[in-house]
Amino acid sequence: MSLKGKRVAILGAGRSGRAAAALAHAEGAEVHVYDAAAEVAGLPEGVAAHPGAGIDTGRNCRCDLLVVSPGIDTYGPLVGAFSAGAGEAIGEVELASRHFDGRIIAITGTNGKTTTTELVERICRHAGLAAVACGNYGRPVCEVVRGDEVPEVLALEASSFQLETIVDFRPEVAVWLNFAPDHMDRYPDVDSYRRAKLRVFRNQTAADVAVVRRGENVGELAARRVEFAVDDSGADWTSDGRRIRRAGVEVLDLETGSHLRGRHNAENAMAAMAACEAVGVDPATAAAAFDGYAPPRHRCELVRTLDGIEWLNDSKATNLHALESALSSQLRPVVLIAGGKEKGLDYRPLLRLLGERCAAMVTFGEISAKLADLASHVVPVEPVTTLAEAVDAATRHAQRGHTVLLSPGTSSFDQFSGYEERGDAFCRLVNQLK
Repeated sequence: MSLKGKRVAILGAGRSGRAAAALAHAEGAEVHVYDAAAEVAGLPEGVAAHPGAGIDTGRNCRCDLLVVSPGIDTYGPLVGAFSAGAGEAIGEVELASRHFDGRIIAITGTNGKTTTTELVERICRHAGLAAVACGNYGRPVCEVVRGDEVPEVLALEASSFQLETIVDFRPEVAVWLNFAPDHMDRYPDVDSYRRAKLRVFRNQTAADVAVVRRGENVGELAARRVEFAVDDSGADWTSDGRRIRRAGVEVLDLETGSHLRGRHNAENAMAAMAACEAVGVDPATAAAAFDGYAPPRHRCELVRTLDGIEWLNDSKATNLHALESALSSQLRPVVLIAGGKEKGLDYRPLLRLLGERCAAMVTFGEISAKLADLASHVVPVEPVTTLAEAVDAATRHAQRGHTVLLSPGTSSFDQFSGYEERGDAFCRLVNQLK
């Protein structure tokens, strides 16, 4: 795709927007970046900045190509206004893929994407393939493909927001980890969210591979389907939560060498190994890459043990499926800290699990009162406002032999800039306890 002499409008001046602008400019386009913020900084020299952009700005914008950042609602009025005068509207992932000739492993799902993406990168590198983790995790894809050393393989974490704006994007391997309701503040219903994620398979052919968790409803696939499952002998890859088997033959013991634990991490490991096998990495080589691997921060991360109480940071649990997974994996009575932004999620399906696993619960943030009122029927609950207050409350409820688990079950944007800031704040507060 030649951009030389084309007028390209980038909507959104965040990291992915700046990376898209740099790529388009390097390809010879006339690039304009639009953002609602009062100031726009960090753009490459020669790229025009348009701060304070709104719907009226969009109505007056004319361009050959519009590139929409994933944080902006694809179907909202702002994108609608800019799209009206655009020859074509795509996203940053689509733009990057049109300028990349290597192999793409795209990983999607509601939970486990980041761990699986890291593992794909690690396994490929261990096998001698130049690979980079990018997309929704790691570096923006446009930044990677225009670098001095372009990798052979992209381990690309693909969010539903990014997949909304693909057109020709075709991963050689598409990984579907799982599905559960999320982002109901952006999508009108669960089916709309599912359809956005299913677009990862949209352009695959019989020459490609789809790695899918057994039992997931992904419809008819053109690609060859490879399945993984915990406790299911009918899948290509199986596990008991610790040992990984390929076609019934054990190829990896997660407790020997790696720091991965639990059924959900066994699924992530199987998905990564299956994806890498599809690009030529044999299971034995893939298994060796797990030696010394620790999962990303903020995912059931042990912060400290104090007076016989374990404190776990699971701030990355920004939806109910992740909260359920974390809570189900605990062997000790739990004091759960949950809450944050109101995303329109239905917590009622979790009530039974809360009653079974929790000694107490502390709620905080925008959803604190609503969540406390719902959960108080099955577990003692103390509603508070801030995370600092939640940690103080948890110390009053937790006893020796308990686990205090920060697993919010929703996003952090009511009080924090992201789950990382929330998790870091939790770790600081816990390490200050005496």
